[in-house]
Amino acid sequence: QVQLVESGGGLVQAGDSLRLSCAASLLTFSRYTMGWFRQAPGKEREFVAGVSWRQNSTYYTDSVKGRFTISRDNAKNTVDLQMNSLKPEDTAVYYCARSAMPWGADTWQYAYWGQGTQVTVSS
Repeated sequence: QVQLVESGGGLVQAGDSLRLSCAASLLTFSRYTMGWFRQAPGKEREFVAGVSWRQNSTYYTDSVKGRFTISRDNAKNTVDLQMNSLKPEDTAVYYCARSAMPWGADTWQYAYWGQGTQVTVSS
């Protein structure tokens, strides 16, 4: 059984930074695409950032480009999301997820999910 556990969420002010971390009970991440999603109250879960297992290519939703950075360490079985210049609209529960596909930016492409970590940004 694959287990993903997110950490690092919290309450911050606009303009602050947070670093989210996802730890997996996997031998390695070497053959899996990893992604971060978020879901705000009353809204659909949306893709935030991903890193493919092929060439370690990264990709982001437009609203976070230039502010968020996804990174992975296959040896440690971790994937992080560095979030800078946070805005109130970034407030959501953030989820780490794993996909067997070489690329993914949609929820249906991910089979395993963490429990989520709350990020709240005040104005």
